[in-house]
Amino acid sequence: MKRTSALLAAPALALSALALAAAPAQAQGDATVYQTQLGALNGSSASGSVWVSVSGDQATVTENVTGLPQSFNGKPYPHVQHIHIGAMGMCPSASADKNGDGVVSVTEGMPHYGKIAQTLTLSGDTSPAAATNLQLAPSGSTINYKRTFTLSAETADALKGGKASVVVHGLDPATLSPAAAKAKSDIVPSLPLAATSPALCGTLTASQMAAMPNGAPETGVKPAAQVSTTSTGTDATPGVLAAAGGVLVAGGATAFGLNRRRAARDRAQG
Repeated sequence: MKRTSALLAAPALALSALALAAAPAQAQGDATVYQTQLGALNGSSASGSVWVSVSGDQATVTENVTGLPQSFNGKPYPHVQHIHIGAMGMCPSASADKNGDGVVSVTEGMPHYGKIAQTLTLSGDTSPAAATNLQLAPSGSTINYKRTFTLSAETADALKGGKASVVVHGLDPATLSPAAAKAKSDIVPSLPLAATSPALCGTLTASQMAAMPNGAPETGVKPAAQVSTTSTGTDATPGVLAAAGGVLVAGGATAFGLNRRRAARDRAQG
């Protein structure tokens, strides 16, 4: 009888393991992870992913992006980027282009993704005051970024409510219409429109991942070869977790069938 009980306990253990693997992996100790896949705006050819791990008032942002413009006027192209809040919590479509120049500018996109709440800088200030500080912005075509900073209460509330978006700025002027390529920025007139217009956007939602991918060091960026991402900038972990869950399902079902037959045989012999 003890042998039969032990056999019948095996499926329960397998199903328990499956439940743990399949449960939303938002909590990591006392942390909650939010994630987004960045979508291209304004004809950008870039793509990427962002993870935000929040523990108390501390946020660790990990970002992997590829395909941005590499240089501007012969220098590394600085790509200012922010967490936006306070509006619909969504990214704009091409219909947000109200002046018909073919570019959804910052002000045209704001009714969708809202105001700047945090600036994703390499060092120093992360407040809205650093929003257009090009010296603190990541630069180049590939950005593999990781930084921990203090999160404002307003931003934390927006994350919990699914109303926070990440926007990465900086377009290639050569891809814009002649008028837009010559136009000045709608928020910093000393800069071209291309420099401040959105290239990528994504709304952050609670993640199902067990952990964030390995990212760059706290100082900001590192070579892409050191980051475990696919060519599109997305992390392979969700697929790995799904595969592991499938193995557990198959294993649990097989064990359950075998143990039922063994239990029936033991009853017949008893």
